[in-house]
Amino acid sequence: MEFIKPELANIDTIRKYLKYNGYRGCDLCAANTVLWGEYYKTYFTIIRDTISFSRMKDGKAVAFTFPIGAGNKREAFDEILAYFQKEGLPAVFLVNEEIQSIVEEWYPGQFETTYDRDIADYIYKVEKLADLKGKKLHGKRNHINRFLEQYPDYEFALIDDENRDACMMLAHKWHDSKEGISEEDKDYEERALDFALAHMEELGLTGGVLKAGGQVIAFTIGEPLTEDTFVVHFEKAYADIQGAYPMINREFVRNCMQGYTYVNREEDLGIPGLRKAKLSYEPDILYGKGKMVRIGES
Repeated sequence: MEFIKPELANIDTIRKYLKYNGYRGCDLCAANTVLWGEYYKTYFTIIRDTISFSRMKDGKAVAFTFPIGAGNKREAFDEILAYFQKEGLPAVFLVNEEIQSIVEEWYPGQFETTYDRDIADYIYKVEKLADLKGKKLHGKRNHINRFLEQYPDYEFALIDDENRDACMMLAHKWHDSKEGISEEDKDYEERALDFALAHMEELGLTGGVLKAGGQVIAFTIGEPLTEDTFVVHFEKAYADIQGAYPMINREFVRNCMQGYTYVNREEDLGIPGLRKAKLSYEPDILYGKGKMVRIGES
């Protein structure tokens, strides 16, 4: 197998296969593989006209995603199993509930799956985030109302060459003030975000900014994931501006996600504050992800 590092130079190859993706997990989108490939030691390989991403350790692939593409997924899956056997490694796959069902049908009782709550994706209906109706989202509407009272002249605009630098400046200030995250993780996210802002068109990203008094006070960036789902990768705002976060969230959905049914706002990584914030929007789907291991090989 040839293991290839996801880069801008081969993102069209990645897209060629991921256009067949029907799973709503945030990991299986082209920009994410390029932006976070180095952090997660992710590579990809092409097997029987499908693509599979792998986590590398000491020059070997220690876990694979399920094959995606127009080719024969069963044959590709079997080739991955043969790779694990050849290398003397346990057969480990990064899966969701839908993929687990497929593999269970192919190999009944041969695999065991463990789900990790910290990496479950939060998926919401676009209509819910656009309207924020109902008693449970009353607090979000209140925050937005306070924002509108203070900033009636607010503007929403797409990220472009004129406001890109302001987004980068906001992101750098956000990272400098953030506590509870390791410096290594903050540094990597800052580099990934800078790269995303500098190469939005090539990465296929869409972004929006929230402006008040002519200044950028929040921004967000995402990309299409499946035919019915959009995924949000980054969202930053000045925390001392009441309502900035729910407002950029609402405006981005209203202006950039019409035509989609769902928005995936990714995982919380076990960070308490982030979990509380994501749960406060009442997710419609908590999309479970985890590891599937062939029984007896862990």
